[in-house]
Amino acid sequence: MKLGFWLPIFGGWLRNVENENMPATFDYAKQVIQTGEKLGFDATLIAELYLNDIKGIDADALEAWSTAAALAAVTEKIEILAAVRPGYHNPAVTAKMAANIDQIAKGRFTLNIVSAWWEQEAKQYGGHFTEHGERYDRTEEFVDILKGLWTEESFSYNGNYYKLENAHLSPKPVQKPYPTLYAGGESERGKQAITNQCDAYVMHGGTVGEVAEKIKDMITRRDSAGKTSFETFGMAAYVIVRDTEEEAQAELARITNVQDTAGYVGFDDFTSKSKLEQEITLQDYSVSNRGLRPNLVGTPQQVAERILAYEAIGVNLLLLQFSPQLEEMERFARDVMPLVKTKTAILQ
Repeated sequence: MKLGFWLPIFGGWLRNVENENMPATFDYAKQVIQTGEKLGFDATLIAELYLNDIKGIDADALEAWSTAAALAAVTEKIEILAAVRPGYHNPAVTAKMAANIDQIAKGRFTLNIVSAWWEQEAKQYGGHFTEHGERYDRTEEFVDILKGLWTEESFSYNGNYYKLENAHLSPKPVQKPYPTLYAGGESERGKQAITNQCDAYVMHGGTVGEVAEKIKDMITRRDSAGKTSFETFGMAAYVIVRDTEEEAQAELARITNVQDTAGYVGFDDFTSKSKLEQEITLQDYSVSNRGLRPNLVGTPQQVAERILAYEAIGVNLLLLQFSPQLEEMERFARDVMPLVKTKTAILQ
């Protein structure tokens, strides 16, 4: 089981808590990733949104790719997984940028392909936001170009959305044949695109039963497409670890006390534009990425046992959220990580 965390580029993960003491600054992001690397975390995910979906559209939010490049230069071991949304990027330039960051990181840079869901943001930033299926058509062409430029000396492409003529990209990425491409999606069209184009599948938080069904479905899809299984099945989860279960439940109640806050501005677009498999409530939405559904809430022993239950069904990457980030990452690394690593070793 690889253990990763979301980089707090939005100032936190909680829509009902105004100040989580997690400033949306590069200095704080640098402190978090360097601390996470020392604590033994394997990866960090940097989300890409130009508007702050959690604290409100007027709140600060770091840009993902410039942040990723800067952090690649000040870390040594941790995987840096940056999201990219094709509707906002030129694919050839993105391929060049990704190869360059992978060179800076010495082979630690990976991508999370996201077809986008926030129509209001697209209008503000000039992104291409079309019908759901068409967004995935664009995404598949986008990924074709990334792979072509990363693997071929000269690459041409004539698609519906992008055209390239004898394009050259050098230097290539350090990773061969190219950096791992992650993606997540729950619609039929999204799963088709991910099955065809990507190397790893990432999921919002879900129960063990929900996630087991998703993994089984995606394994079947890859097999039917004549492809090897995904190398990684990742899941988002929010963690609350306390000395007693009562203390953990009290913290859960505090952060899910739903209020009329600016952080809910994207709720309608997220639930109506994404074609989700499970309905979500405002309480689910209190924490980013359905992070409460895995129920990683309780004592160190309880949380470790629940993590191992996900490992048993095929999850091999957790992308965790904490608040406040530094303090709770350190608690998790001290109290939970040894239990997970020890039990994993015994099970193997």
